[in-house]
Amino acid sequence: MTFPDEYDPDDNFAHGFDAGASVDADDEASTEAVVWQLMLLINPGDEDAALQQFAAFQEAWAESGADEDEVAAILQDVIDWRSGFQVDDGDAAGLVDSLAELAARWNLRIEWGVEDPTDDEFLDRAEVEALLATAFDRLREHGYTLWMRETDGGHAGWISLSRDDEAMRVLAPALGIDVRPAGS
Repeated sequence: MTFPDEYDPDDNFAHGFDAGASVDADDEASTEAVVWQLMLLINPGDEDAALQQFAAFQEAWAESGADEDEVAAILQDVIDWRSGFQVDDGDAAGLVDSLAELAARWNLRIEWGVEDPTDDEFLDRAEVEALLATAFDRLREHGYTLWMRETDGGHAGWISLSRDDEAMRVLAPALGIDVRPAGS
């Protein structure tokens, strides 16, 4: 498969998909093209990471038998702790750790409103939804959007540039992934 060197928000990619429509599972090339574009969005400025994760996706996708229902799970496995996160409900410590790791990719530090966000007392009181909203607001100040999706018993998501919000609203649903900005 060939793909462009980088995501171009002006390439009118959105014309190929209706918002909320899934990619035809029988068209593996279309699925891979959309996954590639998504990888570029969640790895802004790091095409090497996008390429590594895309190659891992292609391998896992081929091994899975290309079931459309598995796209989100395969993506999560390939991006977890690299360009995405997944935490259980109530796992404030895991959320703070994973988002700090992801934000550090762009030399950012999320201000949680406390001196030590790893403090057990803070984490015991913290609610995951409130932490997601705080992270969304802090990242937005630097031109990034924290996206999330509900999982069975938890939350998962990734970070992209805010200027790519519309592209994310087209690409993720085209893969059958229901994402929303964490601040909404």
